Amino acid sequence: MILTALCLTFIVFFMTNLHPNLEKLAKTEGNMRMTDEQVESWLVNRGYTQNVFVKYGQWLGVMPSPRFEVGEDVYTRCSRPGVALEDTGRFCGVLQGNFGFSTVFKGEVSDIIAKRLSLTGWLMLFVLIVMVPMALIIGILAGMREGSRTDRSLSTFAIATTATPEYVSGVIFVVLFASSRTGLSPILYEWGWIEKKTMFKGLASTAANDITFANFTLPVMALALYGVGYIARMTRASMAEVMTAQYIRTARLKGVSFRNIVMKHALRNALIAPFTVIMLQIPWLLTGVVIVETLFNYKGFGWTLVQAAGNNDIELLLGVSVVAVLVVLVTQLISDIGYVFLNPRIRVS
Repeated sequence: MILTALCLTFIVFFMTNLHPNLEKLAKTEGNMRMTDEQVESWLVNRGYTQNVFVKYGQWLGVMPSPRFEVGEDVYTRCSRPGVALEDTGRFCGVLQGNFGFSTVFKGEVSDIIAKRLSLTGWLMLFVLIVMVPMALIIGILAGMREGSRTDRSLSTFAIATTATPEYVSGVIFVVLFASSRTGLSPILYEWGWIEKKTMFKGLASTAANDITFANFTLPVMALALYGVGYIARMTRASMAEVMTAQYIRTARLKGVSFRNIVMKHALRNALIAPFTVIMLQIPWLLTGVVIVETLFNYKGFGWTLVQAAGNNDIELLLGVSVVAVLVVLVTQLISDIGYVFLNPRIRVS
């Protein structure tokens, strides 16, 4: 995990510190009319032209941050507005809890990420609450009787949801439920079934301060619908395979009821493969919310990633990438540990 984290973060660090990005940063922070010589001088004075491995070591916090003098000002990677240079240490990187300073939001990257990550955490929680039970029920019902009409109907629904991207379903939901001129809202309002002109809000910006059923339903539905099909198909395939196993046939010959066969014998073994898929949904939700959060203007982790990339906020972009990498690695570790409890044949030696 440590080696993977180092490799992934270095790749992101290298890509964000390419010269075109640094040139854009210099003009954004300095002057858009700066000449090439002025840009180069700005980058040299602030240490951006150092060797990429040296800069990565300083960003990581395993190498000391040097001081650079620009006129009467002295810069280090630890420099912050309102913080005296004497109060900063020589080592000032990610390992010391210092993720840098955002040039767009004008604040500590760690504080910004913590706030935005908590907002996305609520969105992910509601999505998982809706998505996982629905997907498991669909997959189990379809896999219990492979080839039946129920199986074909539920499998078709699962494929349709997986084939529909979030930005498509999100727009459809807005047109159907959040428009006062089209969709179901005008009809239901005319019939007197709803008090307001729209059933739900097309924007989730107010959900950052107050989550309600009206402003949070559509982004949750857009994310959950896409993930339901994938988990359901994996659950269906696993359930269908288990139902043809020898011990299931033996239980049937012994006269065990179909309900007990499914609940006591088949279900636990059938959930091993879907468990991995469910754990993979967590990092997908963390980075996949980019489209949905931007579409519904929900200022969470994904929205912050778009702002950092669009405005060339290198420190914030690196901080977001580190969090995403850690979430992926931790969820994979939890998935591996979960195998031990789901499958008795697996033991940790």
